[in-house]
Amino acid sequence: MNLSNLKPAAGSTKKEKRIGRGQRSGRGGTSTRGHKGAQSRSGYSRKVGFEGGQMPLQRRLPKFGFKNHERVEYKAINLNTLEDLAAKNNLSVINIETLVSAGFASKNDRVKILGNGTLNAKLEVTAHAFSKSAIAAIEAKQGQAIKL
Repeated sequence: MNLSNLKPAAGSTKKEKRIGRGQRSGRGGTSTRGHKGAQSRSGYSRKVGFEGGQMPLQRRLPKFGFKNHERVEYKAINLNTLEDLAAKNNLSVINIETLVSAGFASKNDRVKILGNGTLNAKLEVTAHAFSKSAIAAIEAKQGQAIKL
């Protein structure tokens, strides 16, 4: 066996349907498109979601909900995460750059510090937002919560 006598398995390939090649081919004339109507014409393209004239699904279903375009999305980081980061890297100041370099946020994220977990060290934390419990926990250890 070599590259010159390789063939596909028997029955795995089929001949292409050659349409529009005369009446005697059996696929001439209307070229398998049927008679008249939009789908028989050249240049026809069906709209997305078109259901043959039936009321389409996106129009049968009711509209609901509301998307607030003024919403500000925050990356939530808990106190126990800050505690681990400070202990591992021997830090007393944690800011956005520190969190980005540690992989907890990206440079475009807005960061909110949440109060889950315990804090054992005095930390100076800089972020875009803080929960009340996070501020209370940071200030209980004589730390600072600085909002950007």
